[in-house]
Amino acid sequence: MRPLVVLGLVLVLAGVALEGADGAGECGRASADRVALRLAPCISAADNPQSTPTSSCCSAVHTIGQSPSCLCAVMLSGTARAAGIQPEVAITIPKRCNMADRPVGYKCG
Repeated sequence: MRPLVVLGLVLVLAGVALEGADGAGECGRASADRVALRLAPCISAADNPQSTPTSSCCSAVHTIGQSPSCLCAVMLSGTARAAGIQPEVAITIPKRCNMADRPVGYKCG
């Protein structure tokens, strides 16, 4: 039992060390999972590819979309998956928001 507790503690500490690492990812210092929370207004648009996204959704998409690689990472993040977001539907939101410089589906992995 004790070795399992030690192993668990080591894994937790390793995760904390990696989370606190100084490197920047697709979304700068914020994780894609954290940035994904900003797209909460887009949840209905992510369920239905025919729906018109709200203005608050489009505003969030335009802000995050200033970095297309960040936007892709957010749409493919664990947070998006946990919320039941389908990437093939989510990737259509920038187009539905009339975003000019948007990532194209195949470029998002």
